Amino acid sequence: MKKKQQWIQRVYRPEDENPKKRDFRFTTTSDLEVDPIYGPDEMADFDPAEKLGWPGEYPYTRGVQPTMYRGRLWTMRQFAGFGSARETNERFHFLLRQGQTGLSVAFDFPTLYGHDSDDPMSAGEVGRCGVAIDTLRDMEVLFNGIPLDKVTTSMTINPPAAILLCMYMAVAQKQGVSWDKIGGTIQNDMFKEYIAQKTWIFPPRPSIKIITDIIAFCSEHVPRWNTISISGYHIREAGSTAVQELAFTLADGIGYVQACVDAGLDVDSFAPRLSFFFNAHNDLFEEIAKYRAARRIWSRVMRERFGARDPRSWMLRFHTQTAGCSLAAQQPLNNIVRTTIQALAAVMGGTQSLHTNSLDETYALPTEEAVTVALRTQQIIAEESGAANIIDPLAGSYAVEALTDKLESEAMAYIERIDEMGGIIAAIESGYPQREIADAAIHYQRQLDAGIKTMVGVNKYVHDQEAPIQTLKIDPQVEREQVAALQKVRNERDAAVCDKALEELTRAARNDENIVPHILDCVRAYASEGEIIGALKPVYGEYVDPAYL
Repeated sequence: MKKKQQWIQRVYRPEDENPKKRDFRFTTTSDLEVDPIYGPDEMADFDPAEKLGWPGEYPYTRGVQPTMYRGRLWTMRQFAGFGSARETNERFHFLLRQGQTGLSVAFDFPTLYGHDSDDPMSAGEVGRCGVAIDTLRDMEVLFNGIPLDKVTTSMTINPPAAILLCMYMAVAQKQGVSWDKIGGTIQNDMFKEYIAQKTWIFPPRPSIKIITDIIAFCSEHVPRWNTISISGYHIREAGSTAVQELAFTLADGIGYVQACVDAGLDVDSFAPRLSFFFNAHNDLFEEIAKYRAARRIWSRVMRERFGARDPRSWMLRFHTQTAGCSLAAQQPLNNIVRTTIQALAAVMGGTQSLHTNSLDETYALPTEEAVTVALRTQQIIAEESGAANIIDPLAGSYAVEALTDKLESEAMAYIERIDEMGGIIAAIESGYPQREIADAAIHYQRQLDAGIKTMVGVNKYVHDQEAPIQTLKIDPQVEREQVAALQKVRNERDAAVCDKALEELTRAARNDENIVPHILDCVRAYASEGEIIGALKPVYGEYVDPAYL
């Protein structure tokens, strides 16, 4: 019998008779059972050279950079966007004055779905959950006074990602900034849209064609741009476990790399610009283990499965956002504490970029006060806690190494199952990841309802009456002004040039050409996002979600 089991039988089990002993299953947030203690038995077959390495070296379990936060802190990137481009520009300037080091754009629902602000489908949604962007004119206002060679910008946009990226490139040109000087990320992750977030326009296969067009174009013309942010965040927000978040995100990444290789691209020409986006949930050690396992799996996949030779292709770099789904409307000040724990997990897991949610986000978009507290949370962790002073400080922890191994092995079981199904597109078309996530979400909700899992202020330590907090309100006048501004652009632009650019885009799509240069021509002619999407729909069609049972 191993020494750990001997100790459990000899010392720990007799305490089972203690009537004051906490009597329930000890599990992670994702319901992975955890042992009462971890010790040397967990390390019996542990080879540090194989599983850990050193920071900045394969398999990157301990971090992708040799110095990590001793060299440079992570990018503090608060997600911002509401109302008009002018209002969001003012929030960007406010956040930069508070010490934020990168921008992250939240778009409203019409922009996310490729609808113009005057489309009947947009009524009541313009500027409500993000900024409304219809044409290049809006993008010019959004980045007014912000030098694009001095900040990096992340844009949470998926089906119309190519259009928003072209608008950004056009603004850079107008500022006199060459494309090799601009840096940032477009999310551009359609697989997770079909799996979790559900903002789509085109079916999966043409969507992947557009993504490979963007990757090919940026590899040649915009070398510092991260062409895709392969996102587990929304998979987790849809109710997945940490293992499912890890497995489906990496399976998505494998699908994108395979699509680019099948399109004839050399893996080392684009893989260094792939980035990832993970959630940070409440279970501190499970989350830290998740990030460490992610780096180890990805480096092995890229080197052994795809034969990448450039070490930069083996590195999994990621942005993290704290878990919006973990926040509660009840006792909203508790959300500051939740966010602090989650942000600490992301930092101790080695994130390159971090967004911390604001305490009021279960009610509305954040106020200036709430977003400042969220940013200060990152700054206190960075500059007061000491967490940024040691690289991978939990390496060698019996518990963290055991959890890292467990998440790795369980995620790999999912990835192998998806491989057997023919890859991630086939898996999505069969509804496999969607069903797995739905089952996990139902299981967690039942645990909450039964009191097996605790949510402070929601199912335990509840208040009968709570004082209201200040929230941000979007004036309906924003929508009327945005529609009027769009009409003004249409009246002032050269209609013949715009129509010709849209016709050329349709022709290029029919001929299977790279469509990015043609979208850029449309953007420069001040075609609207809805008009550009409209030029592609006759070729690519529209996606209709099937029901999965």
